[in-house]
Amino acid sequence: MKRRSVVLKLFAVTAAMILVVFGLLLLAEGLFFERFYRASKSDAIERSMKAFAGAYREAEQRQSGGGSRLLGEYMNRNDASLAVLNDQFEIIPVQPYFLKLQSEGRTVTIPLASEGMTADALPLGLAVGDPLTVDGIFMDEEDTIMQPVAIGQRGRALQDGLVRVNGTIADLLVPVNRSYNPFFQDSQMNQALSTWLTDAQRLAVQSMAEGTARTEWTDPWSGVRYAALMTPFEDESGDARYLFAMTSLQPVGEAVDMLKQYMAFLAPVIVALGLVLSWIYSRMVARPLVRLTRSAARLSELDFAGHEEIRSTDEFGELSRRMTAMSRNLEAALGELRQANVQLQEDVEEKERSERLRKELIANISHELKTPLGIVKGFAEGLQDGVADDKRERYLSLIVTETDRMNALIMDMLELSRFEVKAVQLQPERISLTTLIRKALRAFSGQIEEKDLRLAGEPDAEWRVEADPKRIEQVLMNLLSNAIRHAAAGGTLAIDVRRSAPGMILTTVENEGPPIAEADLDRIWYQFYRAERSRDRKSGGTGLGLAIVKHILTLHGSEFGVRNTARGVAFYFTLKESGGDTK
Repeated sequence: MKRRSVVLKLFAVTAAMILVVFGLLLLAEGLFFERFYRASKSDAIERSMKAFAGAYREAEQRQSGGGSRLLGEYMNRNDASLAVLNDQFEIIPVQPYFLKLQSEGRTVTIPLASEGMTADALPLGLAVGDPLTVDGIFMDEEDTIMQPVAIGQRGRALQDGLVRVNGTIADLLVPVNRSYNPFFQDSQMNQALSTWLTDAQRLAVQSMAEGTARTEWTDPWSGVRYAALMTPFEDESGDARYLFAMTSLQPVGEAVDMLKQYMAFLAPVIVALGLVLSWIYSRMVARPLVRLTRSAARLSELDFAGHEEIRSTDEFGELSRRMTAMSRNLEAALGELRQANVQLQEDVEEKERSERLRKELIANISHELKTPLGIVKGFAEGLQDGVADDKRERYLSLIVTETDRMNALIMDMLELSRFEVKAVQLQPERISLTTLIRKALRAFSGQIEEKDLRLAGEPDAEWRVEADPKRIEQVLMNLLSNAIRHAAAGGTLAIDVRRSAPGMILTTVENEGPPIAEADLDRIWYQFYRAERSRDRKSGGTGLGLAIVKHILTLHGSEFGVRNTARGVAFYFTLKESGGDTK
């Protein structure tokens, strides 16, 4: 019942709106359309007259009588009759329409006067270059100006007293795109002027500095209504002149009458179609409302399944999608509550892992410091107890060595702290990467010989990069130290340098030994993290070197990483190639 009520209400409102709008359109068409059309046409003529005045004045300045062609072109373009009046409101005789024939080596001009000329007297489709026959009377002694009597009458007998000229059209300006019988309309201008221009109207027009006077005039013979406009201007000599234009309003009346008849036939169809569309529209609007109501009822009962989604881009579709999203969010919230304990347990395990890493860090640092401190203390006590003289030098040397080791550990920790607070500034320059690698290998030559490692791929080409030499040397030292420490005795230590891409140099340090667990590949760059859990200070390291390497390479914008290979582990990093010679 409610559904039908909504449909009926929507139908009644929509149908009423359609009928009211249609009625208003009919009323506006009957009352205002003709008036609007006339006003628009008069405004267009007025604007064109103001533009014509300037063009006409310039044409007359260049050549006397040069404005006559502009007059004809204006009348064709605007479907209006136009005349230039002198200061006495008399039409200045101008014959804008003409034909020029090239005949027997001479040019014959044939003015087309509005008096006694009809549009059907001219053949259709005249163009420059067409042959044409004109019968008429020459008006000058040179036989160059002819008053036409018959045009295009080739084949008919020549009337007595007339002269026939056969030739080719050299130039022409004839009525085009104008209302029926434009010559007759042009000839009515004198009658319209005499009817309109009373003495008071003359004074009113003469007093206008600018602007346009308007009126409407009805031809008493044909009953056709015309819009008449007059605007003042000055000619090339500064004398007062007036433009007088007339345009027929007959097409407007005919169009309005035809439109009224058309609307009378169309009105029942529009009303019937509006009622049908209103009913369809009402049902279309009501249907999604009913579906949304059913969905809302299920949501109120916490039933989140089976929601009817409306697939449309309007507000109903948006509301349906929001309700669907709400039901999914509520269902997801219930699922999240069920998984809360699982997530909480994972968070606890993560915190425990972090705590284990922290404890391991403390244990590593304590071990790394405790062992050399115990050694230093033992040897110091031996010196204090007065050991034999032959042992003093060895004890002192060991004390210095262990002190240096503790100092190196502390310096690494301080260095890492500087990187973490971003207090390190690079000093990049053009350096030889090959020289740095050779220098680092010489520093580890003793350890390489001690583990009987085979060195492969030592670069012999000169690779130059743009980097901080001190920091890149630190990277190489840490990577080589890590590779040698974890290399299998008697295994291979390989260093490879190549161009990985235009402008990029890739350096790889690979050792032959046990691989790193896949779970540890991304973690070994963390500070104090060691893939090998042994606390043997001679093989496990402190876990600071790779963290320092990561910070240095990050500052260089390098791409770096680690991967397991077929025979061991490979660390790699890239540097920007220097602009100098590459090899």
